[in-house]
Amino acid sequence: MKKTYCAFAALVVVALLLPACALSTPDCSRPDVFCVGLVTNVGRIDDKSFNQAAWEGLQQAKEDGVTSWIQYIETTDARDYDLNIAVFGDAKYDAIVTVGSTMTDSTTAAAAKYPHIYFIGVDQTQDSSLPVQSNLVGLTFPEDTAGYLVGALAAAISTSHIVGAVCGTDGIPAIWSYCEGYRAGAAYADAMLDNTTQVSIVYHNDVGLDKTFSDPGWGAQTADSVIASGADVIFGVGGTTGNAAVIEAAAKKVYAIGVDVDQYYTLPEAAPMILTSAIKLVSPGITDLITKARNAQNGKADLPSGNYPGTAGFAPYHDLDSKVPANVKSMMDELNTGLLNGSIMTNVLPAHP
Repeated sequence: MKKTYCAFAALVVVALLLPACALSTPDCSRPDVFCVGLVTNVGRIDDKSFNQAAWEGLQQAKEDGVTSWIQYIETTDARDYDLNIAVFGDAKYDAIVTVGSTMTDSTTAAAAKYPHIYFIGVDQTQDSSLPVQSNLVGLTFPEDTAGYLVGALAAAISTSHIVGAVCGTDGIPAIWSYCEGYRAGAAYADAMLDNTTQVSIVYHNDVGLDKTFSDPGWGAQTADSVIASGADVIFGVGGTTGNAAVIEAAAKKVYAIGVDVDQYYTLPEAAPMILTSAIKLVSPGITDLITKARNAQNGKADLPSGNYPGTAGFAPYHDLDSKVPANVKSMMDELNTGLLNGSIMTNVLPAHP
């Protein structure tokens, strides 16, 4: 796959230096050419997390023959969101995917500016009190559900009865939902198993959005600190910051929990100690929406708008399957079923109060 897109590396550099310049692409205005562009939030396309999962969704659409042309732009400064989106908008792309809730305002404005382009905002909840923009859809996920599941597992498997989470800023609803879901899930397991677990959650609120998700030094150092306090399970949330916490936990032979994707596969250096991951099925969600957009263009389907629900859950136990007791596995299966059918609620607020 890397060989297929290596020729685009130079274009990405150009886009980073001159976000508003025109990219060398096919004529995307032609009806037989379906172009899709991806603009990352602040971070790299190979972040082994959300941006990477989104790009894989575009790649799958290309492999499925849905798209004719795909490209991405990596954002290094949040002030460039509008300019980077405009690169694809001015090139008359058919669909543009933007990643993360921090891009919500820029994506909404771009959808109004380019009414003939379909916008897919990953993790961007659309305000139901405002008029629906027919060319804009928010692909949303119940992060609280995924966090609740892995929090319950962490508390159930911990022998020190201290578990931790190293998280990006709690000002981002998705981060808040993951990490507070983790806290609530641990309480659920305690009630089921008659335990008392201390949950230590550290948010990286002391820096701006340009740093909170891309600070591996802080992530590793914070994981070390939480482990030193007795935690034997660490949940890492938030780009390379969270990844570093997972890797550090694994290096210290402490159970680690990944996020967004099954990080057993994306963080091989930590894989032997990755207990599970709180996952969003980002890639299939994006591929599905791109396919619907292409079918709508061909008059074969309606175009989704507003909020489009994605799926969240937890990854397999992989190498640590034998370490998870049968009663804990049963509890996790029952909990997952209850969360899916609504008989169990996380009661986590959708954003920091």
